[in-house]
Amino acid sequence: MLSKSVGRVSRDSLRISSIDPAGGWHSVPGRVPAVGEVVLCVEGEAEVVGVLGRTSDGSRLLELRVDDRNNPFFASSSNVLVQSDATNI
Repeated sequence: MLSKSVGRVSRDSLRISSIDPAGGWHSVPGRVPAVGEVVLCVEGEAEVVGVLGRTSDGSRLLELRVDDRNNPFFASSSNVLVQSDATNI
């Protein structure tokens, strides 16, 4: 059986790219999105339906829902983007 260790993956084969999302989305460290606010996450635009406890990096755990999904999912507030016009909430 093969081990699932990441030590076997060469650094040269890993590629991480960053994108600059259009539409005024950006990260605001330390700011917790409010319930009902729309955020941008890996699943696309999602509505915050709950703000839960803290994660290991000190940010808050968000319960999110995407329109085309019935089941909510979870993300750290440090891993989502907010719209620029919503930074003064």
